[in-house]
Amino acid sequence: MARRSLPVSTGDLTSASPPTEAEFQPLSRDRRSFLRKSVAMAGGALATGAAGISVAQAQALTVPETNKAMGRPIPANEYGMPSEFEAHVRRRRTDVLVNKQNFSDWSMTPLQHQHGIVTPNGVVFERHHAGVPDIDPAKHKLVIHGMVKKPLQYTMNDILRYPSVSRFHFLECSGNTLTDWVRNASTTVQQSHGLLSCAQWTGIPLSWLLDEAGLEEGAKWLLVEGADGSGHIRSIPIEKALDDALLVYGQNGEMLRPEQGYPLRALMPGWEGNTSVKWLRRIKVSDQPWHFRSETARYTDPLPGGKWRQFSMLMECKSVITRPSGGMNLPGPGLIEIQGFAWSGRGRITAVDVTLDGGRNWQEATLEEPVMDKCLTRFRLRWNWDGKPAKIASRAVDSTGYVQPTVQEIGAYRGLYPGFVQHHNGVFPWSVSANGEVKNAIA
Repeated sequence: MARRSLPVSTGDLTSASPPTEAEFQPLSRDRRSFLRKSVAMAGGALATGAAGISVAQAQALTVPETNKAMGRPIPANEYGMPSEFEAHVRRRRTDVLVNKQNFSDWSMTPLQHQHGIVTPNGVVFERHHAGVPDIDPAKHKLVIHGMVKKPLQYTMNDILRYPSVSRFHFLECSGNTLTDWVRNASTTVQQSHGLLSCAQWTGIPLSWLLDEAGLEEGAKWLLVEGADGSGHIRSIPIEKALDDALLVYGQNGEMLRPEQGYPLRALMPGWEGNTSVKWLRRIKVSDQPWHFRSETARYTDPLPGGKWRQFSMLMECKSVITRPSGGMNLPGPGLIEIQGFAWSGRGRITAVDVTLDGGRNWQEATLEEPVMDKCLTRFRLRWNWDGKPAKIASRAVDSTGYVQPTVQEIGAYRGLYPGFVQHHNGVFPWSVSANGEVKNAIA
């Protein structure tokens, strides 16, 4: 899809430090201008919405109680935890599609609280089909068989002996954002887009083990199976396996957590999350796909005329504004820094446009480095909000030239079927009222 040329409205595009977590605060001055001036003004103070104080008040600063006492003792053996004041940052089960059981469901990442592109392991989204198994890595084995010259079996110690690679990639459920096309009920970006996370993954290329087993002539598909109670299983084309697929055991510097597939999972960068099979136990090579229930009755896309699009694993170019987003409040007119994430299973993000008036005009946001292949990219835009109602949204462009479509464009070539909207990457708007309240603006 070629990028469209649209009218561009004027706006302050300079960057600034993020607002406080407690409330989305307007910024009172241009930080970049301050940084330029600070070279010649050593010892100057930056006012970003802070209240001014007099010299006398500055000289009579109150000594906080924490300056007068010892802090908590250093624990002997403890896994570090976030501050008690960040207890609100946690995964949440969806309350749009409410499940009455606790084994096959989602829990969602709080994107509105994520600073930077890496999602902390404790809040990476979850999708399970039969609960979370606890697997002893000393007993776990991976088997490769089928159309190979030498069937192989690996222990975790075998896999850990290979040279490791680490890569940053996003992971997104194919059902991310589907809830709002079923029923417009998401109040936060965690509810609407929270089946999305990004991590540094550590493991080995799948191609290494396939090369070791030796593919027979005509090998075209893999069966990839997990060791959970559902025996989750997917067909994967050999081209993907030999391109960038990984077998991972590490995530963000530590071993995978049980809910993320410990001790071993597949990772198919840029593809729907269910293809990155967790608790990986078996890979079988064949000359054709298997057409499992997980790729016939589920994870398929409806098309006009009663047809369905199968094996549509790629997660297309997408973006969303995370600050300000649903559930937040702007305390008053002034400079606001709009922030969000963009990502594409096709490659790198090359541009993000932001609209402040419901799509009539667009202006280009600033992309924050690093910008990596099939990875979350952070964008930001300075907005001088005049206190009037507004409708904000973002639109991403990737390295192939693909432009994130509108909901109307998706409906024109795919159709929108309530309850079956997988791979929905439409532009998602937020409304800002005159009193600063931010809400889901899906029509």
